[in-house]
Amino acid sequence: MAACFHPKPTINGEDDSVILFSTSSSPQGSTSPSSSSYHSPPPSLSSHHHSRTSHKLTVRNLSYTIRLKGSIPDSFFHLAQKPKPVEVLKSVSFVARSSEIVAILGPSGTGKSSLLKIISGRVNDKDFDPCSISIDDHLMMRSPDQLRKICGFVAQEDNLLPLLTVRETLIFSAKFRLKEMSSKEKEERVESLMQELGLLHVADSFVGDEENRGISGGERKRVSIGVDMIHDPPILLLDEPTSGLDSSSALQVIELLASMAKARGRTVLLSIHQPSYRILRYISKFLLLSRGSVVHNGSLELLEENIQRLGFQIPTQLNALEFAMEIMPALEASTPKLAVVKDKDSYESYPQVWSDEECNRIQQRDYDDDDKRMGNFWFFSNLLEIMFLCSRFWKIIYRTKQLFLARTMQAIVGGLGLASVYVKVRKDEEGVAERLGLFAFSLSFLLSSTVEALPIYLQERRVLMKEASRGAYKISSYIIANTIVFMPFLFAVSILFAVPVYWIVGLNPSISAFAFFTFVVWLIILMASSLVLFLSAISPDFISGNSLICTVLGSFFLFSGYFIPKDNIPKYWLFMYYVSLYRYPLDTLLTNEYWSLRNECFSWRLGNMCILSGNDVLKSRGLEKDTRWINVGIMFGFFLFYRVLCWIILARKASTTTI
Repeated sequence: MAACFHPKPTINGEDDSVILFSTSSSPQGSTSPSSSSYHSPPPSLSSHHHSRTSHKLTVRNLSYTIRLKGSIPDSFFHLAQKPKPVEVLKSVSFVARSSEIVAILGPSGTGKSSLLKIISGRVNDKDFDPCSISIDDHLMMRSPDQLRKICGFVAQEDNLLPLLTVRETLIFSAKFRLKEMSSKEKEERVESLMQELGLLHVADSFVGDEENRGISGGERKRVSIGVDMIHDPPILLLDEPTSGLDSSSALQVIELLASMAKARGRTVLLSIHQPSYRILRYISKFLLLSRGSVVHNGSLELLEENIQRLGFQIPTQLNALEFAMEIMPALEASTPKLAVVKDKDSYESYPQVWSDEECNRIQQRDYDDDDKRMGNFWFFSNLLEIMFLCSRFWKIIYRTKQLFLARTMQAIVGGLGLASVYVKVRKDEEGVAERLGLFAFSLSFLLSSTVEALPIYLQERRVLMKEASRGAYKISSYIIANTIVFMPFLFAVSILFAVPVYWIVGLNPSISAFAFFTFVVWLIILMASSLVLFLSAISPDFISGNSLICTVLGSFFLFSGYFIPKDNIPKYWLFMYYVSLYRYPLDTLLTNEYWSLRNECFSWRLGNMCILSGNDVLKSRGLEKDTRWINVGIMFGFFLFYRVLCWIILARKASTTTI
């Protein structure tokens, strides 16, 4: 976890000089739409005036330790041995100012990504040290969330929805992040940002991914940057922005970042591997890490001087950074002894370090008023979130042709195919058994028909985690919007299935019975959809998710009472009978079919003795009372229960995500 060292350090090297970011100091400034307009910079920490002034973000002696969980011991003697903690960062200190690009470099595993995630607030509260990070000498005392509001963070992976266009992606981002702006202002902000990012020529092209053809990799990276810049953050952090790009695209991205840093007075901090000569001239400072410690903090010229002082000569075919990677052990060993040239661009005297008492005494009055003001339109804000998410969901469903067509064709073909097997089932003892088989198979078909939505949910999950962790919208709004959009779509699917099955098979001819049958089919599909949504939240990938769904549905079917009567189920498995998604709809369909036919006879003996009536069929399943609406309530409860579980799990993941 992050540790705060309070004794004032001795200034003996550039690594002790720590300036990191130019930033507006108010966390609300970056999220409040009124202060996030493209033409209105965020307010400063100390005031609410809309002016882009020079700020600095200071990191003081930042340490970060990972405590690994115990694994299966190699031998009995290792049972009592606890895994040793891994020190990822060791007393990292630096400072950055407005209009600067600070590049973090170092071999793999040196803590570059961890440093970016801590500065951007993407760590747990217990790992966050409020004494280590300050903006304009104001400590980040509240929580990592405070930094998340101030900093824009672009992850290495481009977590975007492939079936949205570039303009739509940025428009939806603006709608979520700039709630106080008018629609016209949001559109102007998006158009200006696309021009700044050089994306106007692909504004109406789909973002795309590996499976769906879209814009190029460099353009997709610029869209990712735009999504996290829509609220005009004063601090922009990027984890490997040039990873996976060709040299030309990588140069374009760095040129863009340099232009944005100068034009808007932003501070840009990025991690990068071995930048080319052309990229180096756009970077203001270099923070070189080795095994979690700073071995250089300053300009490229200063690094060249230090390398020469160690007696090394940089080869002509290499730049100073590439050569520094080769002599990293020598640099690390000599860092405390190197004399540092103090020039105004690369060095700053180490600022004050707060004690524990001072840290505890500092109050965050600057932010309290903003929080109260933001709470005044909480309900209206949630309603807008749901509306925007519904609009986005519908666009994605409509454009996901394989899902749209698959669900429709599955319902029509499945319904017609099943009906063709059970054409005009007779009203005799064999017909009773056939109807029970029809209901059981229909249940299995309907509950398993929503599995194809699993990969779509998994694809959306990473985007959801990124957007929710940045405060774009609430997980509850996502779940509600998902429900609102899918309910009518699944109702249409249920009608397409129910109509051919019901009338071709020749079930209870009552119109009310048909309407109730269709309603139950809809509830079955809704339950299945909720179950798949819940399992997608806990599944790491498609293979494990698909296996989990098959296992759960198979267990529910086994204990539904169709294969094993309730009285024959072992007591330790009896709970599965009550939680089975098959039991309640199966009983409901049987009751709907035979309740109005309780006095009708389906099998006669000797011509005048009824041996099987509708009432006998119901009693054989223990359905002596009409429990249809009770079962409907239980099914609706399952539908809500799995969505609430999904909401809890996703909210928990979003609060701890580092995306």
